[in-house]
Amino acid sequence: MRTLYERDDVIPLIAEVFREHGFEGSSLSRITESTGLGKGSLYHFFPGGKDEMARAVLAHVDGWFEREIYTPLRDAAPDGAIAQMWRGVDDYFRSGRRVCLVGAFALDDTRDRFAAVIASYFTRWIDALRDALVRGGWPAAQAADAAEEVVAGIQGALVLARATNDTAVFGRALGRFQLRLQQRPPV
Repeated sequence: MRTLYERDDVIPLIAEVFREHGFEGSSLSRITESTGLGKGSLYHFFPGGKDEMARAVLAHVDGWFEREIYTPLRDAAPDGAIAQMWRGVDDYFRSGRRVCLVGAFALDDTRDRFAAVIASYFTRWIDALRDALVRGGWPAAQAADAAEEVVAGIQGALVLARATNDTAVFGRALGRFQLRLQQRPPV
């Protein structure tokens, strides 16, 4: 008996295909194989085809980051929110075993197609972390620099962990970034 999916059930499966093969390399046949759905079912859920699938996947990723990372950084006590960010990032990227889909889309020709969504993902993360650091006593300019450095560093650590097939790279980088943010600069 075939499992019936709802649209929201299919999105994480499609996301993993995009993570593994990129947007251009994710053919409909690969997507149907990974989801277990036929092309007709996929087009029922996503009448706009692969572009609509990618938008749904990016919205899914965005929703998770908004709920688990950005909102706590903006609204919760800074130290707890930043600690939650480290746990969430480590878990979401499975300790460096999972590529950042938004980052991957930013690196290929797909970037132009989804530029606003990609830019928003990174700028909201940097802004939310900067705001938490400022609330935690950091001077604004130094908080902005540190937030940008950390988000860029997390992305770089993901790429390096994947390129070297050494997930420990990601864990070591997160540890260094945690120490960096614990060392508040003088006001």
